[in-house]
Amino acid sequence: MEVKNTNQPIGSLNISTGVVEKIAKLAALEIEGVAEVSTGSSGVKGVFAKTNLQKPVTVAITDGVAEIDINLVLRYGCKVPSVCKNVQEAVKSNVQLMTEIAVSKVNINVTGVQAEN
Repeated sequence: MEVKNTNQPIGSLNISTGVVEKIAKLAALEIEGVAEVSTGSSGVKGVFAKTNLQKPVTVAITDGVAEIDINLVLRYGCKVPSVCKNVQEAVKSNVQLMTEIAVSKVNINVTGVQAEN
């Protein structure tokens, strides 16, 4: 899906939602306490059925403003609210800086905890 279409004297610029999703994923992975950006699953059947898997990052654009949902697996022992706040700030900042698309919300879904090896 096309996110941004800017007509400039020398041509146009189109940024897809896939690019925004990738930026959000990479920004989240830079935060200490995040083990992975993962697919979420719907119930027990979701673990075994690929049809019930959610995308790790989804972006919805309404009136040129993005709302981003991210599924995260956090490291055991981290402070969940603090890590999630840091992810929200990093994702919003990076997406806005790199794409000039306003971000209204970054919704975090913690889908698991990873034990330290």
